Amino acid sequence: MAHHPIILFCSTVILSIFITTSFAVLDTLTPNQTIADGGNSTIISAGGAFEMGFFSPGNSKSRYLGIWYKKIANGTVAWVANRNTPLADTSGVLRFDYNGNLVLTGGKSDIIWSANSSKSDANLVVQLLDTGNLVIRYANDSYPDNYLWQSFDYPGDGILPGMKFGWDLVNRFNRKLTSWKSLDDPSTGNFISGVNINGYPQIFLWNGSHTMFRLGPWNGIPFGGRSSLLQNAIFTYNFVFDKREAYYMFQLLNTSTAMRLMLNAEGDLQFLTWNDPTKGWQVTVNLPTDKCDNFSICGENGNCNMTKSRLGQEMCGCFDGFIQSSPEKKSSRGEFNGCVRIKKLACGSRDVFKRYTGLKLPDTENSLIDPRLNLEECKTKCLNNCSCTAYANMDIKEDGSGCVLWFGDLLDTREFLASSQVLYLRMADEGLGKISRSKGKAPVTIIVIAVLLVVTVILCIFLLVVYKKKKLRRKGNMTFSSAHGDAGSRSQREDFELPLFEFERIAKATNNFSYNNKLGEGGFGPVYMGILEEGQEIAVKRLSKTSKQGLDEFKNEVLCIAKLQHRNLVRLLGCSIEEGEMLLIYEFMPNKSLDFFIFDKVQSKLLDWPKRYNIINGIAKGLLYLHRDSRLRIIHRDLKAGNILLDHDMNPKVSDFGTARSFWGSESEASTTRVVGTFGYMSPEYALDGIFSFKSDVYSFGVLVLETISGKRMKGFYQQDPDLNLLGHAWRLYNEEKFLELVDKTILESCIYSEVCRVIQIALLCVQPYPEDRPEMESVNLMLSSAIEIPRPNRPGFFTAKKLQDSNSSSSLVLDNSDVFYSTDI
Repeated sequence: MAHHPIILFCSTVILSIFITTSFAVLDTLTPNQTIADGGNSTIISAGGAFEMGFFSPGNSKSRYLGIWYKKIANGTVAWVANRNTPLADTSGVLRFDYNGNLVLTGGKSDIIWSANSSKSDANLVVQLLDTGNLVIRYANDSYPDNYLWQSFDYPGDGILPGMKFGWDLVNRFNRKLTSWKSLDDPSTGNFISGVNINGYPQIFLWNGSHTMFRLGPWNGIPFGGRSSLLQNAIFTYNFVFDKREAYYMFQLLNTSTAMRLMLNAEGDLQFLTWNDPTKGWQVTVNLPTDKCDNFSICGENGNCNMTKSRLGQEMCGCFDGFIQSSPEKKSSRGEFNGCVRIKKLACGSRDVFKRYTGLKLPDTENSLIDPRLNLEECKTKCLNNCSCTAYANMDIKEDGSGCVLWFGDLLDTREFLASSQVLYLRMADEGLGKISRSKGKAPVTIIVIAVLLVVTVILCIFLLVVYKKKKLRRKGNMTFSSAHGDAGSRSQREDFELPLFEFERIAKATNNFSYNNKLGEGGFGPVYMGILEEGQEIAVKRLSKTSKQGLDEFKNEVLCIAKLQHRNLVRLLGCSIEEGEMLLIYEFMPNKSLDFFIFDKVQSKLLDWPKRYNIINGIAKGLLYLHRDSRLRIIHRDLKAGNILLDHDMNPKVSDFGTARSFWGSESEASTTRVVGTFGYMSPEYALDGIFSFKSDVYSFGVLVLETISGKRMKGFYQQDPDLNLLGHAWRLYNEEKFLELVDKTILESCIYSEVCRVIQIALLCVQPYPEDRPEMESVNLMLSSAIEIPRPNRPGFFTAKKLQDSNSSSSLVLDNSDVFYSTDI
């Protein structure tokens, strides 16, 4: 009996060691271990915060593998592995398979769920961390960057502290929330919340494809002016936006507090904090909060004010300088129908900016950002672009920094009285109106003199026009060069003549510009079909009085195209510049333009792959002629599907040279302060800095090729995939070698796989962010017509847009993202 105390002591030590060892491995699972539902086995994080095992939610009898809070929250579920593939019984087993992949199997060993992390290695472990993150790693490597897989990359309906909410742009992980169908059913519901990386990244809430709510952009302090989301003593935010990632994150400053962001089955995005005295979750923020949070409830350029609504007044209103659009009509939302400008912008330094405070910034999907610019530089950048409608600081901390520019209509603004965010809205200088450049009023004398000067100038112009008209009528057979001696430099006008048509002759040919003869309308104005007396069919472009293009663009198109002769360029027959009208007369193209076919479900069937391949080759040859072979080397600057006309045999003809620029000799690059073109087709360097070159056309050609192959528009592609535009979508499929998923279904049977793959790769080479990486059109033609090896492209610049302007218009438009602005390389 004397040895009993010693035996008891040794037994206690051994038992303690065993217990300590057991608890040390409770948070891990090795290749020779399993978690079986029937045995009620689980793993628990080292600090006891979370537990993983099998469970049945609510009143459901189905079994799921999940992670839940262990110490608090009554077992609130934080993550579910097999949310869409439940088990009907308790036969589930979590284990490593022979390939080193973590799998969940059922009764017949069928794989119910897989982590897709195959690494055949005996040193693999699964570990449940105290953050709630389930990770697969090597046993001797716990560095987070080396995790082979982690559940934090695949959120369910909630975001935990330290979890990234947004995009891994390198590995194409989109960490978004999807609601449960109900409290008893964790399968994917109707509601989705995620980060939209088009423009400046923002958190959105969708009900299916319908946009419900936009949280607003990060501005360094709160989200879009919301005082309820200001950082406090409990948690802080982190926002990362670079070439590798675009995500939001919140982290706890007080680790004794439990907090999570949840998207519930009713579509509410909630910040929840655990209340220990009441033993329940407390809703600290619920989004959307009120009617003004409904996305764009007041329409384009409308502003929502809940204070007015509470006072029984109309909650929607217009900014200064705007009036309600069609007040007699209601929008599809049953509310305001948006606002339009009272006075058009002057497009230049004459415009002014109205300062607004206490606003939620407009939707930044159609924005351009540059962290390098200060506020004054941001203003200058906006003034230099005719499409820029507003600007603001990116970050409002301290003195503010960075620049956000908006283009087109402003969407989804509302008043936040506590917000310190400032928005500068562009307006036409009304002189005697509400807005003035100076703080004082102009003296009456100056105003009178200015009015007299304007009247005098208008009178002189009128007399000059009358004189010109009479002179032109006396010379029926004049040419454009003789009528307009200033229509270019002397070298440009050398050996240049273009027939002038009488206006009456063209009016007769088009049945007095009848609506029935109208073929369409672009940035220049309407286009009409006509038949001359001798029976020749013509197409007539008529400069619209409301067009942003004018005499300069008219003369530019005449000068650029009159002497060009190529089977893939449209032929200019003449022009008319009388009766106060400016007309361009072209050869008639019976099959309209390329966009008429490729973007229409019915018409697209008429263009099989051989025809589309021929069109792509023809456009490439036409561009090569413009860039290299014509006497005037020309940069088109507005290459798009609407400017590719098709003849009887579906041969392409490049048209619309109103914004083109010509070069002599070795010149190959220029810059401008007035960026013109069409959204979606413009290269990053042109949209950002106004620098254009032959490589700008190459970029547009690449976009056009991808549209021709896919039958999808660059503009508006978000309707098919809210996370990627056409370039990003094509790049993803290229990397995954899923080329045929990009191809228009109507041409799948007629396409040659190797040929399609080759053309897609060439297109991606053309849309690389940096001009020096893009091939010249000579190389593009060689790659299209031969079997030479094609280099691997870099990731394209990422562009997208919504509701800027119709893609048939060639007004000044600017893309919203570029390589220089963070959001490239997706």
